[in-house]
Amino acid sequence: MSVESYINPDFTIPQKLFFFLAAFLMIVVCIVIIAGFSSVVSFFTRNKEDSVPFNDGCTKRIQLFFEMLISGTSVLSFSCAYIIFNHIYTLLSQGAAGYDADAAEFVALWENGKDFILLLLICLSCILNTILDKFIIPLKAISKEEKASIRLLAMFYAIIILVCLNRIGDESEYSPVMMYYLGLMVGRFVYFDASFMDFLFAIRNALQNILLLILAAAILGILCYLGFSFGFLLERNYYIVGVFYTNLFLLAAVFLIHNSRILKRIFPASIQSK
Repeated sequence: MSVESYINPDFTIPQKLFFFLAAFLMIVVCIVIIAGFSSVVSFFTRNKEDSVPFNDGCTKRIQLFFEMLISGTSVLSFSCAYIIFNHIYTLLSQGAAGYDADAAEFVALWENGKDFILLLLICLSCILNTILDKFIIPLKAISKEEKASIRLLAMFYAIIILVCLNRIGDESEYSPVMMYYLGLMVGRFVYFDASFMDFLFAIRNALQNILLLILAAAILGILCYLGFSFGFLLERNYYIVGVFYTNLFLLAAVFLIHNSRILKRIFPASIQSK
């Protein structure tokens, strides 16, 4: 199976530039919304001793939003890989594609070691997440604890997407992937030295950033609708591939915004400038 089997070879460079511009504008709109929200929070907490300056609070929320997209894309990479591998397995096992020694080896490997392969894919998605927010889009204004809360939300982000894909009638089976995500979320809290208060603390931190989840899901839905409507993304490739492809465009826009001087000019006194 070639790469072209899972993307649209007719998606031209001008169309990709248009789609990237749309993703860029969506990110800018979200930044404006986050800035407005931060302004309101700053206004109502300005007289408190633990109040955070507007620039610092706004920058932190923007970077948390970027982390939401980074983590969501990393989590979806696992889903997309699973769907593609399972699709290839189905084609080969049904004789719809060329069946040679390599194909037979892949079919046997998937049948006997699928769970271990999925575990490997999960580990690779975690590595991808680390590479993205450490080296490609370095996020220095947020702590490890804050990143952990956002990564928990990214699981909800992925589950919401998979539930929606099941609702619209995608032919792929997403239930096994969702069970893996739910297992990871449960494992996030159920360990020997955990307490119920730890669980409540993690949930509280995640819910405090629910706006970021809503924004990320909203712009992804708008861009996916645009992509499928204009033929940039193809339904025959499964919707999850188009969703992941759209997330890559969003990440490219985040990379451009974060590594340029755009935010530094908007928030010159913020942590972003350090």
